[in-house]
Amino acid sequence: MSAQEIANKLWNLCNVLRDDGVTYHQYLNELTYMLFLKLSEVKGFSKDFPEEYRWKKFVDEKDNVAAFELYREFLATVSSKTTSDGIKEIYTNASTTLTKPVNFNTLVQAIDKLDWYEEHDRDVMGDIYESLLEKNAGEKKSGAGQYFTPRPLINVMVKLMEPKIGEKWNDPACGTFGFMIAANQYLLEKYDYLYTLEGKARTFQVEEAMSGVELVGDAHRLALMNARLHGMESRIFLGDTLTDLGKKLKGYNGVLANPPFGTKQGGERPTRDDLTFLTSNKQLNFLQHIYRSLVTDGSGRAAVVLPDNVLFEDGDGQKIRKDLMEKCNLHTILRLPTGIFYAAGVKTNVLFFTRGKKDENNTKNIWYYDMRTNMPSFGKRTPFTEKAFDDFVYAYSGGIAVDDLMQYDGTIDDAKRKTITDERWQNISRETVIAKNYSLDLGLIADSSLTNAEDLGEPLEIAQEALQELKAIQTELENLIKELS
Repeated sequence: MSAQEIANKLWNLCNVLRDDGVTYHQYLNELTYMLFLKLSEVKGFSKDFPEEYRWKKFVDEKDNVAAFELYREFLATVSSKTTSDGIKEIYTNASTTLTKPVNFNTLVQAIDKLDWYEEHDRDVMGDIYESLLEKNAGEKKSGAGQYFTPRPLINVMVKLMEPKIGEKWNDPACGTFGFMIAANQYLLEKYDYLYTLEGKARTFQVEEAMSGVELVGDAHRLALMNARLHGMESRIFLGDTLTDLGKKLKGYNGVLANPPFGTKQGGERPTRDDLTFLTSNKQLNFLQHIYRSLVTDGSGRAAVVLPDNVLFEDGDGQKIRKDLMEKCNLHTILRLPTGIFYAAGVKTNVLFFTRGKKDENNTKNIWYYDMRTNMPSFGKRTPFTEKAFDDFVYAYSGGIAVDDLMQYDGTIDDAKRKTITDERWQNISRETVIAKNYSLDLGLIADSSLTNAEDLGEPLEIAQEALQELKAIQTELENLIKELS
C-alpha cells in the first residue's frame, strides 16, 4: 500500500469519530500519540516506554473500556515514567479528546493492520505523516494552515539554498518542521549521508544539523513527531524566538523560514535586548533575527517568506531593510502569487540573501522575479506544484533547469543571470532602492488588466502612490483582524 493510500485511510477514519465530537486537528493530535507508540514497535525503541504501556498491550486488550482507561492513564503518566527525552516532549500535557472506548479501539486496530512499508521496503511513515499534516492544513476551520508552508515552495527554496553536509541549519518559526525535514531529505538524496558518515559526523548530522523553534504547544508536538518519523533526532525548542531564547540561536550556515504574520499581542515589542530595531511587527523582528543568526564566513545564507508590508513599511521597516542591505547581499526577491497560503489575499515574497564577511555595502543590486502579475489563480483547477517555479528557477540559477537542480551548487552569478531573457526577471540597482527610501516593493511587471497604462503619465504616478498608501492601510487592518480573531 502506498503512503498516500495509507494517509487517506487514516484521514477517513476521522469521519468515524465525528459523533465523538473530534475535530480534524484534535484527531491529528490523537493520531500522533498512537502513531508514536506504533513507531516504537516498528523502529525498535519500545523499551523506552514502560512495559505496561507498549503498543501490543492496547492491540491485544479485548475489553474496549479497559483498553481506553489504560490509554488515558498512559497519556497522563508516561512523561513521568520514562527516561526518554523524546517521549517526554511528545507526551507533555497530553490528553485524549475521545470519549467512546469503541472509537479508540477502532483507531488502534486500524493502525495496527496497516502495512507501513512499500514493496521495495522503503519506510513510508514519514511520508504518511507529512500527508496527514497537509490534509489538516487544508482544513480551514482547523487553523493549521499557519503552521504549514506549501511543499512545492519549500522544496524549491531548499534546492536553491543547497544545504551541505556538516552545516548547521535552523528554522526560528518552524511550525511542523517542514523546511528542516526537506533540507534533510535533500541531503539524503544528494549525498546518501547515512551510508557515508560514521561516528561523530553521523551523530552531528542526525541530531544537530537541523534545528527549530516553535511557540505553539500542539504544533511543537507535531514537529517532534514529524522529525522522528523522518529519522531525525533534531533539537526543536518550545518557545518564542523573539524572547531571550532567540539570543542563543546563532552561528548558522543557513536559515529557511516562513515566520508568523501579524503584530505581537497588544502591539508589544520583543523582549530581546540584542535587536537594534525593536518593532511590534513580528516579521521585521524575525528578519532581523535571521540575518544576525547567520555565520559571517561567507557561507551564511537564508531564504525567508515575508509579506509585502516588510518591503515598504516606513520607520523601523526602512531602517531594518537598510541594515539588511548593509550586512547581507540581498540578491533575489521572488514576488509570490496570491492565494497559495491559508489566508486568502495575503501577498507574500521570498527574500534570498547571504551574510557578508563585513557589515557594510554588501547589496549592490537585487534581482526580482514576478510570479504574481498576470498569473493564473492557483487552486483545484490549477494545482500549485514545483512546475510553477520552472522559469524562476531557470533565471535564479542562471540557466539551470528544475530537473537538474540537484547538481546546482548555489552560486549567484550575475553574468549568467543577465543572459536570461524573461520579462518577469528584472535587475534593480542599490541606488534605485536608496532613492525610494529603501522601499523594496519593486519588480512587478505591468498588469495586463490595466489598458493603456503607459499613456497615463502623471495621473498614473499619483495612482501608484495612492495604491502604496492603501497597501499599508490594508496590512494594518489585516493585522488588527488577526489580533481580534
